[in-house]
Amino acid sequence: QVQLVESGGGMVQAGGSLRLSCAASGSIFKINAMGWYRQAPGKQRELVARITRSGSTNYADSVKGRFTISRDNAKNTVYLQMNSLKPDDTAVYYCNAPSIVTADNYWGQGTQVTVSS
Repeated sequence: QVQLVESGGGMVQAGGSLRLSCAASGSIFKINAMGWYRQAPGKQRELVARITRSGSTNYADSVKGRFTISRDNAKNTVYLQMNSLKPDDTAVYYCNAPSIVTADNYWGQGTQVTVSS
């Protein structure tokens, strides 16, 4: 099993910044890519950004140029730096890591991000 623990959510005004962290523990060998998803009320969960162990990244169009995903492999931790936040960024943000060994898909507990106008 892999455990993912997020931190860093909160409330911020539009234009502000937040940094999310996700620490992985357990059977780390089972995962390669790690990412962030978000789910706003009444909407489907969507990919925000992901990063592979080698550092390859991809982003949702809505966050390109504002969010940056990074990773510290020594600490098994992935970060999401969110700048120029907008009210539309308000959601619960989930850390994700699909297994490369089994069909498991690991999720964190989620952290709330609220951006006020």
